[in-house]
Amino acid sequence: MKKQNNVVYILKCADGSFYTGWTNNLEKRLKAHNEGKASKYTRARLPVTLAYREVFETKVEAMKREYEIKTYTRKAKEALITGKG
Repeated sequence: MKKQNNVVYILKCADGSFYTGWTNNLEKRLKAHNEGKASKYTRARLPVTLAYREVFETKVEAMKREYEIKTYTRKAKEALITGKG
């Protein structure tokens, strides 16, 4: 059985805002976001680019981290993205 990656990611939207999510197929998910098929939030802010990602062993770990990042301020997300957080 192929091991799946559980990835938490931050996208930078065309309007400069950030979107945080998780997936087990990052390439497919990014394509879906840019086709307007993944999220109502990003659909209105295309195109999006990958700004940050973290890989986890399990879905549960990834979902916990996604929730944690979603509570961050914009400044904290920027620090995480630039490696200063």
